[in-house]
Amino acid sequence: MSRPPAPLLDAILVAAALLDVWVHADTSEPLRLASALLAACALVMRRRLPRVTFLLTLPAVLLSDAVFAALAALYTLASLTRDRALLVVCAAVFTLGNLVALPSPGFDFSAPSIFIALGYTAATAAAPVFLGQLVQARRDLSSRLAEISRAREYERQLTAQTVLARERTTLAREMHDVVAHQVSLIAVRAGALQVGSRDDDARHAAATIRQLSVQTLEELRHMVSVLRTSGGSPVELIPQPSLGDLQRLIDDSGIETELQISLPGSVPPPVQRAIYRTVQEALTNVRKHAPGARATVLIRHENTTVRVMVTNGPPTRAALSLPGANYGLVGLRQRAGLLGGTVRYGPTENGGFELSLELPVTGRR
Repeated sequence: MSRPPAPLLDAILVAAALLDVWVHADTSEPLRLASALLAACALVMRRRLPRVTFLLTLPAVLLSDAVFAALAALYTLASLTRDRALLVVCAAVFTLGNLVALPSPGFDFSAPSIFIALGYTAATAAAPVFLGQLVQARRDLSSRLAEISRAREYERQLTAQTVLARERTTLAREMHDVVAHQVSLIAVRAGALQVGSRDDDARHAAATIRQLSVQTLEELRHMVSVLRTSGGSPVELIPQPSLGDLQRLIDDSGIETELQISLPGSVPPPVQRAIYRTVQEALTNVRKHAPGARATVLIRHENTTVRVMVTNGPPTRAALSLPGANYGLVGLRQRAGLLGGTVRYGPTENGGFELSLELPVTGRR
């Protein structure tokens, strides 16, 4: 259960102190009444000035029986200070002040009853001191538990980062030892085919394969560097593709492709990368599943939306059986979703295939 707000709690304490004044103070004795009212009103500043508040309540203890305000001030002082010697002195002052009845003090230490009254008054003063110290200890314990929880959360984060760094290192090693090695073999074989073949088309295809293999190796090296230096010094990344690289992508694809772009103004870099990757994935699928087919890439701007449509006709020769896990289209959907767009794809009526991308463009320069 949550504690009541501090102003409300202060108002309750002041009201209780005023009720104590109403019960014990007498209007015929203005000095006693004024001291009791001063003590009750002083509780308003008990949190900001606990020592001053306790001192302001002492006249009421010496002159009247309205001691609730002094007990409340003593409790507040005990809950906020760590000076136990001061608390002992304050409790002793309250005890002695409550036994004295100014302006005519009268108590006899020879009477046994005075010791009973002294013990009762000392216990009354000790109660708010112990309660305040208990509240302070509970507050310190809660703070310490919160620090321990934060430390454990930070430790869990460090452990997760360590595991992630280890996995990235393993992935980088696998990419370097397996993928990069195989791509290197492809580049070497393509270079040998380019030199040894007498067919111009075969030499051109081999040159394209070799160029793409070298480019893939460069990208793999940068990716391996990024993975291996995870959490360390920043690594210079390769330039990200843009709309200016689309024509080269189409020329290197080996597919007869018509490119139509109508984009007034500039397009944000994330949108440009999404368009590039969409066209790249679409052309890759054409090579794999529709060899010999012609493709059309249409990119246009409509209101606040960029639309990309890549359409290809039916294959003109049998498709090769190549491994695939459909991760490319899934990745396109995820990339488009992060940018607030959508990706749709499916077969066309003439036996071809169409891939479309729609992305919002809110700002143009």
